[in-house]
Formats: sequence, C-alpha cells, structure tokens
Amino acid sequence: MITLAPGTKLTCAEAVTCLVNRSRRWEARSAGTGSKGERWYGWAWIATASPRHYLLVRRHLRTGELAFHYCFVPEGQLLTKTRLIRAAGLRWPVEEDFRTGKDQFGLDQCQARLYTAIQRHIVLVMAALAICAITAAKVKDRTDTQAPAPVAPDQPPPADPGKIPLTIPEIRRLLASRLTRPRPPSHTDHWLSWRRRHQARSRWFHKRARLNRTYALVS
Repeated sequence: MITLAPGTKLTCAEAVTCLVNRSRRWEARSAGTGSKGERWYGWAWIATASPRHYLLVRRHLRTGELAFHYCFVPEGQLLTKTRLIRAAGLRWPVEEDFRTGKDQFGLDQCQARLYTAIQRHIVLVMAALAICAITAAKVKDRTDTQAPAPVAPDQPPPADPGKIPLTIPEIRRLLASRLTRPRPPSHTDHWLSWRRRHQARSRWFHKRARLNRTYALVS
C-alpha cells in the first residue's frame, strides 16, 4: 500500500491503473547495458504523500509485467527519473554476483551448522570469486576481439565474429583445468575458444534483432 495524499491509500497496481494508464505516462528507457545490449523497459513514476518517496514502476515491453520500486531520495539529492532508473538498474550486478557465486563457486553448497564454519565457507567462496573477477577485469581489453556491433537491422553478419572477453566462469575453468588436469590442456583451450566465439556470434545477432524493434509504448 502507498499513500498518495492524506486519506488516499492504494495498492501499487491500483495506482498504476488510476494514474499511469489513463494519462499515458509510460516512457521507454534503458535500465543499463547487459551482455546482449540495452535493457529496455517502460517506466513511470508516481509521487506519494511524502516529498522524499516515489513509486517507480517498470513495465516489460512484450508481456506488460509490472515491477515496483519504492524509492527514497535523501534531502539535497538531485531528483530525476533518469537517476531513479539508473539506480533501479544496479540491481542486476548484485543478482549476477549471487548467481555466479552459487553456480560457479558453491556459495550455497555448504552443510555447515556452526556460525564459524559458515563464515569460513562464505569467506573462501567470496575470495575465490574476487580473484576471478579481478582477473577478468584486468584481461578484458586484451581478450575482447568481438566484431563491431551492428548498426542496421539488415546488416550482413561479419565473416569473423571474434571472441567475447574472458569471463569469470571461463577463468574458473582455466584455473581448475591447470590444477586438476582432468583433460589435456589443448582440449580445454579448444572448447574455451569455441564457446567464446559462439557467444560473440550470438551477441551480434541478438543486437541486430533488437534493431528491428520499436520501443514506442501504447497504454
């Protein structure tokens, strides 16, 4: 429930129906750049009874699914829709960190019951993740050989898509292969090169497909 004015309380969905859809206040904007390009959504914001609180609404362009962000703007801080959208978009890096920690380093694969043991597991996992993340950041410019992004929806694909930069999962696989050596190094290097080239090609076609879309919103 949000309070729009003294004595006026609505749910978030009711506020969107009454105040946004009728006045056509949706605006298509990007929430930031992802691995496959810009993250486009429809956005609207609603002022509440508090001068420091706003309801930011995100709408999926294809399905119309809504997500709500209850925003607090400290006194003296610049208040613009662009800034609120940028802050909402920062949620993805946090989620990606948790997902990578769980999928690649076993952050959620601990059966310890004592507080000290749990803390040790978390510290070791986060230290391993930090090492791989720092390595990926340092070698990004040297390992990124992707072809230039498309600029037209009918642009032909490049003959060589290049390779995406080394990612945290790939660096983890390289370190694991060098430590355990379950297969010959040439086998690991071959599949590493194949995956990076395949992902570069997929990203290029995904970005070209996005150029065919229009992001005009109709209430």
